[in-house]
Amino acid sequence: MSRSSETDLFAADAQSDLFGAEAAPTYRPDPDKVRARLHKILAETRAADELPWGRASLYRTIFPQMTLCLPEEEGAQLRFEFEAEMERLKAA
Repeated sequence: MSRSSETDLFAADAQSDLFGAEAAPTYRPDPDKVRARLHKILAETRAADELPWGRASLYRTIFPQMTLCLPEEEGAQLRFEFEAEMERLKAA
């Protein structure tokens, strides 16, 4: 037996948003700014003479993630160049 006066708690749009606010806008990074930052990091890596420079661990984490904001081929090329520099520094 179904009661028509009760709200269906499991209905798809019974409670679309708890506070009635619209969803937060999605952040999209500016590819030109990301590209400039990646080239700056790559230049810093190329200028280093040895691996234990201050930001190596940070750059190993963020560099690949940042390249995902660029076209796939460009990002892959930058990751390749960065990894080559990191290998050079390991060998030093």
